[in-house]
Amino acid sequence: MGLTITNNVSSLTAQHNLGRASKGVAQSIERLSSGLKINRGADGPAALVISEKQRAQIAGLKAAIDNSEKAVSLVQTAEGALGEINSLLIKVRSLAIDSANSGVNDADGLAANQAEIDNALDTINRIANNTQFGSKNLLDGSAGVNGTTSNSDVSFLKGTSGTAAGSYAVTVTTAGERATETATTAQTQVLAADEVLTINDVSVNLTAGLSQAQVVDRINDFTAQTGVVAEIDSGSTRLYTKDFGSDAAISVISNIASASDSSGFANSAQSDTGVNIIGTVGGVSFTESGDVLTAQTGSAKGLSVQVAATSADATTTGTAVTATLSVTDNALVFQIGANQNQTASIAIDRVNPVALGFGVTGNQFNNLNEIDLTSASKSQDSLAVIDAAINDVTNLRGTLGAFQAHTLEATANNLRATLENTTNAESVIRDTDFAEEIANFTKRQVLVQAGTSVLGNANQIPQQVLALLQ
Repeated sequence: MGLTITNNVSSLTAQHNLGRASKGVAQSIERLSSGLKINRGADGPAALVISEKQRAQIAGLKAAIDNSEKAVSLVQTAEGALGEINSLLIKVRSLAIDSANSGVNDADGLAANQAEIDNALDTINRIANNTQFGSKNLLDGSAGVNGTTSNSDVSFLKGTSGTAAGSYAVTVTTAGERATETATTAQTQVLAADEVLTINDVSVNLTAGLSQAQVVDRINDFTAQTGVVAEIDSGSTRLYTKDFGSDAAISVISNIASASDSSGFANSAQSDTGVNIIGTVGGVSFTESGDVLTAQTGSAKGLSVQVAATSADATTTGTAVTATLSVTDNALVFQIGANQNQTASIAIDRVNPVALGFGVTGNQFNNLNEIDLTSASKSQDSLAVIDAAINDVTNLRGTLGAFQAHTLEATANNLRATLENTTNAESVIRDTDFAEEIANFTKRQVLVQAGTSVLGNANQIPQQVLALLQ
C-alpha cells in the first residue's frame, strides 16, 4: 500500500476493530449487570423464543402448584366435616343398639333415645348445609350431582357419580301407599265405656266420654311409638302409617266390639301393609321402596326422587304424577396443570340425612332421616339404615382421601419436579455464565485498550509524508 494522506485505511481498520471491541465490552457489562445473556431478541432470536415459552410454562407450573395446594385444603375441609358426621353416626348407632334392647327399655327410655337421635340428625343436616370453603358449599349436593324438578310433589334426593347430567321424565305408574285401616263403624257418639285400642302392639287407653275428635287426638299422642296417624275421613276414624311401602304395616284391635259409641274398630284384628311405588325415570321402569324412586341402571343410575302424598289423600302418592327432572353435574373442577384442559374433577355427594342410608332392602325406612327408635323392631330396621349411612360417609371420605393423595398431592409433587427441570433448562439458555462472561469482559477490555493505542499510532502514519516533503 502506498503512503497517502487523503485516505488513512489503517486508521479506519483500527476504528472498526476498536468499535467491535467496545461493543463487546458494553455487551459483557450488560450481561454481568443483568445476570442474563439474552436481554433482547438480537442477543439470540431462537434462544429468546424458546426461553420466553419456558418462562410462560414456569409461571403456569407455579400457579398449578398453588392450585393443587388450595384444592388439597378444600378436600381436607370437606373430609374433616365428614369425619365429624362419622362420629355422630357412630353415636346414633350406639343409641339404636340401646333401643333394640327391648328387655330393659321402657317407653320413656326409647323416647329419650329418639330425642337424642333427632338432635344428632339435626346436627348432621346443619353440618351438611353449612360446610363451606370460602363461599362454596361442599356437602349439600351443590358440589356434586344436583337436580331440580318441574313438579313440587317430586323432590330430588340424591344423585351419584354414575348419574349423567341431563333431563329425565319421571312418571308414577303405580302409586306408593301407606298402610291404612278404617273403623268398621263410624263413631257418632261419645264413648260409652273405657276402651283399649292396641295399635302396632302399643296399647292406647280411651276413657268413656271422649268424642271422635278426642279419640283421634288421643291416638295421635302415641304416633311416635306406633308410627300411625289418625284422622277423620268421611265421618269414620282412619289410621295410616307415617311410612309408605310394603315394609310399612298397621294392625289394630279393640277390646270391645265396634259400635257408634265406641272407637269403631273391631275386636278382631284389622291389618294392612303399604304398597311400593312404581314409576319410570328416563323411560325405564323401576319398583322401589315406599315413596322413593331410585334408578338402578341407565344414564340416570343412582338418581333418587321422593314423591309426596296427594293433597286429596294423605295415604297415597297417586298415579297422576309427572315431572321433568333437570340434573346438573356440579363436580368441582381443579386446574392442576400448566396448560389448557389439564384439570381434575371430583363430585362430592350430598350428605344430608335424607340422602344417606339408601337401598336397604326389606326395611321400613327409606333413608337416615326416617329412622325411629321408639320400638325394638324399628330400632333393628334403623340399625340397618345407620350402617348403610356410615358406609356412604366412609366411602365418600375414602374417595376424597384417594383424590387428595393420588391426584392432587402426587400431581403437585410431579409439578415441582417439572418446575425444577424447566427452570434449569431456561437458566441454561438465558442466564449469564459469570465465569465465562468475566473472561470475555477481561479480554474485550484488553482489546479496547490495545485498539485505542493502535488507533493513535494509525493516525500518526500520514505525518510520515512530511518527511518526504522536506
